Amino acid sequence: MKKAFGLISIILLMTMVVLAGCGGGKGKAGEKIVIFQSKVEITDQMKALAKEYEKEKGVKVEIWETTGDDYFQQLKTKLSSKQGPSIFTLGGLTEGEQLKSYAYDLSKQDFMKNVAPEKELVVDGKKVGLPYGIEGYGLVYNKSLVKPEDVKDYDSFNNTLKALKADGINGLGLSQESYFLIAHILNTPFALLDDPAAFIEKLNKGEVKMADTKEFQEFAKFMESIRAESYNPLEYNYDKQIGDFATGKTAMIHQGNWAYGMFKDYGDLGFEMGMLPLPLMGNDKIAVGVPSYWAVNSDADQKEIDAALDFLNWLTTSETGQKYIVDEFGFIPAMTNIEAKDLDPLATDLLKASNSGKSIPWTFNLWPAGIVDADLAPATQEFFINKDMTGQQFIESLDAAWANATK
Repeated sequence: MKKAFGLISIILLMTMVVLAGCGGGKGKAGEKIVIFQSKVEITDQMKALAKEYEKEKGVKVEIWETTGDDYFQQLKTKLSSKQGPSIFTLGGLTEGEQLKSYAYDLSKQDFMKNVAPEKELVVDGKKVGLPYGIEGYGLVYNKSLVKPEDVKDYDSFNNTLKALKADGINGLGLSQESYFLIAHILNTPFALLDDPAAFIEKLNKGEVKMADTKEFQEFAKFMESIRAESYNPLEYNYDKQIGDFATGKTAMIHQGNWAYGMFKDYGDLGFEMGMLPLPLMGNDKIAVGVPSYWAVNSDADQKEIDAALDFLNWLTTSETGQKYIVDEFGFIPAMTNIEAKDLDPLATDLLKASNSGKSIPWTFNLWPAGIVDADLAPATQEFFINKDMTGQQFIESLDAAWANATK
């Protein structure tokens, strides 16, 4: 009888082992993670994704909603009160620095190996942010009017603007809004420096000047060319900039991939478009940035951290997760293992640049808060109003504006 009972026990034990092995990667019963993220426009899609994940993995995912405007303050409050989510959003290096004590080191996670070159968020040498997706900007160009070799350096750029002007076509369109007027285009000389962050730190302290730096001196020449050979951007807003490009009146605009949605209103444009780098100092790279990152709460218990890591791995490697990133969220993937089909031409050029390492970073996230609207834009407006101001004087005025912002 004892032998029979022992045999039954062994059979039951083996059965339990087999059943446990048949879980197919399912999470443990009762496991739960909480996601608090800042992009309100994908809240509904995140909730649908949570249901998909629970169905596939057996782990409940709770999505916390936000109005978006005060997300970061809400997040800090929740984290400091030990009520933080499992996964949260970081908007960039500044936020990463502020919350580094709560950001789990993702450096050793396998899914981080698939991040496009230099697109992860790094704080104190640790990879703490997994990119949502990428955005970028450069010279959006009409392929019927401009070829890449036409804008490969300053001389070709300047000559192309002159030739287009002679044909009655505006060569390059900027627009009056602060970021489209100066912030995005001024990013290029900063991004081409060996160490943009170190330069900005010295600039904040008054230890260096843009006017004494070769990258900005050449930038001054580009701005002189734009002012002399193109329309006055102070007379054009974003809608007019887009409209003139869509109707063939402007050959190039300095814009980002987000502009493509505006072109749909014009139907068949009759030409193909793409995105090229601003060829400052012969630059051949497009400015690519990551607006938001996923981070894992290091203050959570290890079980919750592991569950959060499993989710991010699934999000970026599974067919379902990748589908949501590209098709439902509408992101241009920042992961080299995610294939994005049917992208628009601007997004396609951007993705190629990102995956190949042919990109320069966004540096304006490191600039003093509020400097673009309050200081840099007014200085740039004066440059386009005062035709007698030289490019070098313009850069000197930017130095003065920067000093005013940091005093």
